[in-house]
Amino acid sequence: MFEYDFMVNAFAASGIVAVLAGIVGYFLVLRGQTFAGHALSHVGFTGATGAALVGISPLWGMIGFTLAAGVSMGALGERLSGRDVAIGVVLSLALGCGLLFLHFFTAYATQVTALLFGNVLGVTTSTLFVLAGIGAASLLALGAITRPLLFATLQPELAEAKGVSLRLVSVLFLAIAALAVAACTQIVGVLLVFTLMVGPAAAAQNLSTRLATGVGLAALFALAQAWLGVTLAFYTDWPTSFWITALSALVYGASLLRRR
Repeated sequence: MFEYDFMVNAFAASGIVAVLAGIVGYFLVLRGQTFAGHALSHVGFTGATGAALVGISPLWGMIGFTLAAGVSMGALGERLSGRDVAIGVVLSLALGCGLLFLHFFTAYATQVTALLFGNVLGVTTSTLFVLAGIGAASLLALGAITRPLLFATLQPELAEAKGVSLRLVSVLFLAIAALAVAACTQIVGVLLVFTLMVGPAAAAQNLSTRLATGVGLAALFALAQAWLGVTLAFYTDWPTSFWITALSALVYGASLLRRR
């Protein structure tokens, strides 16, 4: 299968995105902000369709909108906690607006619709470079804020008393999460972001309470699911997103048995 350029691009893109999603997703689960991360994907869909409507690449529209939404959510700080109903309404509205934009401009219908369920086999070389840039920038930024992020996550009151800005940490982290979500949509789509962002991270936290081990397991699980999913899709002709989702559910289920 590596005789085909599109398969080489698929493995490279899924590898980059999987490692990014596993690492960022670990902290997303640790902070209890998985639903907010899911909302970012819906907002990104609106950005993608809006960008197509004005003649811009859907990928850049998604990156711009998810980044703006992540910063806005981070600015809410602790007020974001427990607002599942409000977040649900916003993400539903965002998805509806995306469909409306798509209704008015159907020239990019196939390209934008692919964002709903992902199209890793259609990743171009230029998109691959964009994903590599997003991955490198996101991981470097996450590494820079890891210490205050952990402090603010595990002991928020003490962290604030020690001078750590909880709002700033939240803004920076959700901005990083927004970039990871935008990258994930290229592989599994808007509706299945949980597959790579949450599944591997949750499984890793079920298996280990140590930070380094947990982050490593999350990245490893996500990478294995992505690469094995692409391989199975090639040999079975079934959708890649299905295989990645099924593998994610299998790994998470196995982690629950191990935890018990």
